[in-house]
Amino acid sequence: MSDCFLITGGSGFIGTWVLRELLERGARAVVVDSQKAPERWGRVLGSRSSEVISADASLMDCAALHSVIEKHQVTHLIHLAALLTPACQQDPFLGCQVNVLGSTAVFEAARRSGRIKSLSYASSFAVYGPESGRDDDNPNRPPSFYGAFKQAVDMIAEQYWRHFQIASVAIRPHVVFGPEREVGLTAGPSLACRAAALQENYAIGYTGRVGYDYVEDVARAFVRAATECPPGATVADLPGEIATTEEFRAAILQCVPGASSHITIAGPEIPANIPPNPYYITELFSDWQTTTLLEGVQKTIDYYVRSNESIIDRR
Repeated sequence: MSDCFLITGGSGFIGTWVLRELLERGARAVVVDSQKAPERWGRVLGSRSSEVISADASLMDCAALHSVIEKHQVTHLIHLAALLTPACQQDPFLGCQVNVLGSTAVFEAARRSGRIKSLSYASSFAVYGPESGRDDDNPNRPPSFYGAFKQAVDMIAEQYWRHFQIASVAIRPHVVFGPEREVGLTAGPSLACRAAALQENYAIGYTGRVGYDYVEDVARAFVRAATECPPGATVADLPGEIATTEEFRAAILQCVPGASSHITIAGPEIPANIPPNPYYITELFSDWQTTTLLEGVQKTIDYYVRSNESIIDRR
């Protein structure tokens, strides 16, 4: 029987691309998500979306998660489900329940199963503050509840390795961009790519210099981390390509020169979230290849051009 992956949060943006990576590898995929199968699955996965199994289980119910693992003979686990920064800031208690207790339930279900010895899960650059964090007088601390919850999960993962030998790799992307990214302030560059492809107007709503990770790289990172997990509780930063919002816009215009009047920038500067002591995924996987910003922008634009042509053809 082929490998079977349980993916929490598989209906989301990154989760959808993780599913595509798994299906292309010939693996079985089971999704636990409070959202039902989105239309996005059809666009990204095509007819293979029917192969994905949606399990009726709550992230907060450890016993139900354990039952899903047993029923489908799950061999690997990828944990992506979480409430994002705005929801955690608005309701920290709910954010803690979902992000911290829910993550603990995932680790515990893996432990109880006896069949899952390692997993990958989503950490975040939100655990880092804007400081360098290289000395005691200038600590690097998460600036939000979301970041604090992610940091707590990283520490919980360490305990599950220490006491139960459940190995894990936490993947920390920065700003993830690519086709189908639609939600959140940092979705702006992805939506700008779509607007350029469709010759529509769009204003990216922030400025600043951050790392950009193309979504297919991120999906591949989660899958490789789940299947090639080393002993211990490892935290791997994705390298991304550091760029300003203006440089991202320039990449769009290089791909679609006629979009200069369509794509603009207006908004506040977002924090850089500086990792004081980065451990990049290239140290975990020596053969790791990163999609450049320009390549990722071109792939995103091409995706929307093809999607638009398909819609026109159907008409």
